[in-house]
Amino acid sequence: MCMPEKLKQDHFKVAVKKQEGLTYLTGRGAQFNTSNRFLKNETTKEHIEGIDDWEESNVPTLYIEQESKTIVNKVESPDVGMSYSMNPYAGCEHGCIYCYARNVHEYWGYSAGLDFERKIVVKKNAPELLRKFLMNKKWDATPIMLSGNTDCYQPAEQKYRLTRGLLEVCNEFNQPVGILTKNSWILKDKDVLQEMAKKRIVSAMVSITSLNEDLRRVMEPRTTTAQQKLKVINELSSAGVRMGIMMGPMIPGLNEHEIQRIMKEARDNGATFTAYTFIRLNGAIKLLFHDWLYKNFPDRADKVWHMVEQSHNGKVNDSRWGVRMRGEGSIAQLVAQQYKKYGKLYGMNAEEWSLNRKLFRRPGEQGKLF
Repeated sequence: MCMPEKLKQDHFKVAVKKQEGLTYLTGRGAQFNTSNRFLKNETTKEHIEGIDDWEESNVPTLYIEQESKTIVNKVESPDVGMSYSMNPYAGCEHGCIYCYARNVHEYWGYSAGLDFERKIVVKKNAPELLRKFLMNKKWDATPIMLSGNTDCYQPAEQKYRLTRGLLEVCNEFNQPVGILTKNSWILKDKDVLQEMAKKRIVSAMVSITSLNEDLRRVMEPRTTTAQQKLKVINELSSAGVRMGIMMGPMIPGLNEHEIQRIMKEARDNGATFTAYTFIRLNGAIKLLFHDWLYKNFPDRADKVWHMVEQSHNGKVNDSRWGVRMRGEGSIAQLVAQQYKKYGKLYGMNAEEWSLNRKLFRRPGEQGKLF
């Protein structure tokens, strides 16, 4: 199939090529590396019969350990629901094809494609950096989001336990924190989460984009199953942790029809609040998603792609704050109406709740009210 004219690459140096004859890389979302807009030179594979060094199907994930300078980042965007975030890992092995964080990997000198899933930057000193940050006398205990960019419970956490270290620091300082994940490894930290929940300084969301395992397996290849995600909600909510779900992104023609079922299943397992986003394909993601879509769903790829375009004023991306995460037009409005309708039906977002900032204290200090 020909690529739409709107997909011209702007700042990219090479066009996405059909990869006929290449084996589909199971367990990976992206199937190739897009060009890095910040690099003048790049290495490409011109022929599928290239030398053995180019074999991509069994390339292991590489963990790149580093000592970082900062861990807490101020979030400038007004429509993502957070003021500060911290991410112990850059890049994400989960391989979600739609992930907006892919573009950020280019700042590290890598590709937003396969590199994003295979080359994971590990900020080994993350807990120490957080401790230093919280000791600043000017810090006012504003809630910080874990996984504001990449998943803090991705497979790397099984080895490095940096997220555990960050939570222990937050618990010590009574620093309120929010968590977003799509991995059941969060259950390993149930003990510290339970302690924090008693002080109302933690709230967690599990990302559920589909209950269809065939879809999840190709769209989010290294995440845990939907049933495991529901188990996470059930177990942590039973332990007293406030649990919610993120349904994002909703993609017309693929998963937007699942809103009601996802909300009901989440509610039945203890979730009390929700959020959602509408698909937007900015930067390199539009190339990766287009390639993925036509390889996995050739029977409906044209329809899905055009519906995404209809929801962003003829494009597949919109950078306007307040609109970019929701889309516009009849399709996006229908998704918004379903979200509102079923949220009310299942009692989601009904409670007034906020993280507790009043208990924050630095070691050696008495607690004080903010």
